[in-house]
Amino acid sequence: MNSQIEKLYEISKKENRLIIGLMSGTSLDGLDIALCKIQGSGFDTKLEIVHFDTLPYQDEFRNYIRQIFAKTEINQQDFSGINPYIALVHADLIKKALTKWQVSSDTIDLIASHGQTVYHAPQSLTKNINLPNSTLQIGDGDHIAVHTGIITLSDFRQKHIAAGGEGAPLAAYGDFLLFTDVVENRILLNIGGISNFTFLPNKHTELKAFATDLGPGNTMMNQYMFQHFGREMDLDAQIAMSGSVNDVLLEHLLQEEFLELDFPKTTGPELFNLQYLKKKQSSSNTQNLSPADVMATLNMFSASSISNGIKYLAQGLDNVVVYISGGGLHNPLLMDNIAKALPTIKVASIDEIDMNPDAKEACLFAILANEAVAGSPNNVSGLKDSPAVCMGKLSFPH
Repeated sequence: MNSQIEKLYEISKKENRLIIGLMSGTSLDGLDIALCKIQGSGFDTKLEIVHFDTLPYQDEFRNYIRQIFAKTEINQQDFSGINPYIALVHADLIKKALTKWQVSSDTIDLIASHGQTVYHAPQSLTKNINLPNSTLQIGDGDHIAVHTGIITLSDFRQKHIAAGGEGAPLAAYGDFLLFTDVVENRILLNIGGISNFTFLPNKHTELKAFATDLGPGNTMMNQYMFQHFGREMDLDAQIAMSGSVNDVLLEHLLQEEFLELDFPKTTGPELFNLQYLKKKQSSSNTQNLSPADVMATLNMFSASSISNGIKYLAQGLDNVVVYISGGGLHNPLLMDNIAKALPTIKVASIDEIDMNPDAKEACLFAILANEAVAGSPNNVSGLKDSPAVCMGKLSFPH
């Protein structure tokens, strides 16, 4: 037997596995690295975060990604080179984290790498029925495996599409196994570039769990801040708080077919971007708003698309609690706008149920890797409108 396959077989039989989960979002702030100790699989899964860090990206890295991110026309030579470049940057950051934590790479069983999303193209967005649903995350798994010496699983979203899904959101798989409750009907809201939630009905209902995108999270605000202020984000919502919501622009922003689609659905910055804002400002004759007023309105737009989706789902349900994770949790105005729109629903950080809100997505990919190696598709057969599959492509170090 190939020694690497034999090693993987031994890993699959272990009582506990040490798995590094990686997440790099559209905000491009840095690489989330979560070292997780995972026991069991399926509903018997127990996860402990041993270490977590977000290591920041350099401007050079961000500039390379922006050359190709969510663009329909790109330079093929640059694109070809950026794929391994991302992997090498991520491998270097992993090694830096392990050194910082004083953890030997020899003790790590697996790396679970989400990669960097550069395009998301479900048919519902492209309207092209000749090409299948597609999504693309780059940062080659072989390069990560070779340069860290650790077996790596990557490119998780392709199996989801191959089995009939849209490749997103994948959070439902880990959320379902870790956070389903006996009493509460839980909505696990993640606010990254795009906002999404996993609905986890309590164990005594016949309702089924599912995940869906909602609309913009931080992406339009971040894009606007970068264009107008040269900053990656509106830190502590300082700019948005200095402005006022323009109701006319907000009304036009909310007039979008995607926002009216039933759940589940997926979207991305390919739709919600500065071109979208420009079009809506033109149709609403609000081109002369101050940047602060635009930011205040974009903040309310994200809050409204999120809260409208939650209110629609929560109709007729008791014991509904919203637990929030992701970068949007750190935007105080966004959190206030969401809470005010949901006065009868408890809204809290997911750290109330013992999960680091910044580490959650990286941890969920560690769970996906654990299921691929030691679990079964049957473990997630209870998810609505999501294929029951194990995901991730294997890369051996040698």
